[in-house]
Amino acid sequence: MFASISSWWSGSPAPAPAVPEKPYDPTDPKQNPLNPKGLKPCCACPETKSARDDCFLNTDASEADEKCRELVQRHIACMRSYGFKV
Repeated sequence: MFASISSWWSGSPAPAPAVPEKPYDPTDPKQNPLNPKGLKPCCACPETKSARDDCFLNTDASEADEKCRELVQRHIACMRSYGFKV
């Protein structure tokens, strides 16, 4: 409000409001060239996701963290290769 009043008095135009930048969207191929198909996180890396999930489902809970660690790391690396921030 005061900017428009002061610009009216000073004779110079009020500065244009800043246009907010579009937030980063890893599923948008225009913003993320690593994901040209626009895959969503749930659909990216199905092979590593399936192997990771099977490991956790078929391993005792007390041992799963250690036994499935490598599969989790592979899935994280795959997701990052598509530009997802994991």
